[in-house]
Amino acid sequence: MLRVLMILVPLALSIYAFIDCITTDEKDVRHIPKPVWAILVLLFPLVGSIAWLIVGRKPTAGIGSAGGRRGGWVAPDDNPDFLKSLEKDGKKDGSADGSADDAKKAEPPAADTGKGAGTDALAELERREAELRRREAEIERREKGGSADDAPPAV
Repeated sequence: MLRVLMILVPLALSIYAFIDCITTDEKDVRHIPKPVWAILVLLFPLVGSIAWLIVGRKPTAGIGSAGGRRGGWVAPDDNPDFLKSLEKDGKKDGSADGSADDAKKAEPPAADTGKGAGTDALAELERREAELRRREAEIERREKGGSADDAPPAV
């Protein structure tokens, strides 16, 4: 087990350091150009990785903090620009709080006028439900000891 750890820990450290090196902005790299750091991490995995993490990059604001490194990807619910765009879209639809969207979601699809594609979709749904009921009945008959041949023909 110790032999495996002696291989996996430096490998994981090297992979982390290399990915961190190539994703770090040029302005956050210290002392040596970024491509040279990447080559050092690849050629000297353990020493290069540790050197990159300690010397090669500027210190961060803290691990996992919101003010951390690189502006990177931000979740939509934390992105103020995205939230503002949602507010603008809501105002265009005539409701700033999204109540019109909620009303659309609350209306069931079966409450269509019964014309066109809604009728086709409803017929398809009913056909699938009948097929499901038929299959469930067939499974119950099999479990009770009857065979599938005893089942009445499907409609």
